[in-house]
Amino acid sequence: MIDDPMDRIAAALERMAPAPLAAPDFSSASAFVWHVGPDRLEPVAQVSRIDIDLLVGVDRSRDTLLGNTRRFARGLPANNALLWGARGMGKSSLVKAIHGTVHAEHKDLRIVELHREDLPSVGRLLSLLRNAPYRFVLFCDDLSFGHDDAHYKSLKAVLDGGIEGRPDNVVLYATSNRRHLMPRDMIENERGSAINPSEAVEEKVSLSDRFGLWLGFHSCDQEQYLAMIRGYCDAWDVDIDDATLHAEAIEWQATRGARSGRVAWQYFTDLAGRQGVKISS
Repeated sequence: MIDDPMDRIAAALERMAPAPLAAPDFSSASAFVWHVGPDRLEPVAQVSRIDIDLLVGVDRSRDTLLGNTRRFARGLPANNALLWGARGMGKSSLVKAIHGTVHAEHKDLRIVELHREDLPSVGRLLSLLRNAPYRFVLFCDDLSFGHDDAHYKSLKAVLDGGIEGRPDNVVLYATSNRRHLMPRDMIENERGSAINPSEAVEEKVSLSDRFGLWLGFHSCDQEQYLAMIRGYCDAWDVDIDDATLHAEAIEWQATRGARSGRVAWQYFTDLAGRQGVKISS
C-alpha cells in the first residue's frame, strides 16, 4: 500500500504515461505508414505504384531524384527534396516509383509515409527510426500550410533536426502544389500587416529553402498526354489504334477541363475496363 501522497502521484503518472513504443519488424515490409493514437508503424504489403518507365515528361526530375535516392541508399550524403507544381503530374507517383526502383538495388531502403496532420508527432517517429539498421525515405504527400497553421514548426524537426540533428538514416521527400508551401495571399498579408514584415514572412517562406532539392512539375502538353496513355496501353497490352485513342483521350480531357498525368491514367482505366483488361498499380 502506498501511503506517501507523492508516491501515489508518481504511481498515477506512471500508469498514465504510455509505454515506450517498440520498434516494428522493419524486415517485414519495404513500406510503412505512420499512425498516431496510439503511435505505430503499419507495414504496407503492396505499395500502390506504377513502373518508373511509365512516367512521361518528368525526365529531369526523375534523374535528379533517382540519383539522390541511390546515393542515400548507399550511405552517402543526400538532400531532402520538395516536389512542387501542377496537380496530377506524377509527384507522388515518382517518389513511390523511385523507392521501388532503388529498393530493388538496395534491400535496406524503406519508405515511411507521414500524413501532414501527424507532423506534430514527427519527433517520436524520428526517435524510432534513428537507431534502426535501415535507410528511410520519409514521405509527406500534399504538404501545405494555411493561416494560423503551426504544423510547419514540426516539419523543421525533420529538416533541421534540432540539437540532435536529422538522423543520418532518414531523408525527407515532400510533395506540394505550392513552391513555398503556403498560399501566396498568406505571404503577402503577413508582409503587409506585420510590425517587422521581413521577419514575419522569413520564418515560413524559408521553410522551403531548407529542402536541398526543388523539383518543379508543370502541366503537360497534348503530345505528352497522349504519350502517357500510349505507354499505359503498351504496358498492359490494351489494343487500340492511334486515331481512336487520340479522339477518345482528347474528348476525355475536354470533359474534365484539364490535361495531366492523373487524367491520362483515369482515361486509361476507363479504356481498360471497357476492354476487359485487368490492371494493377
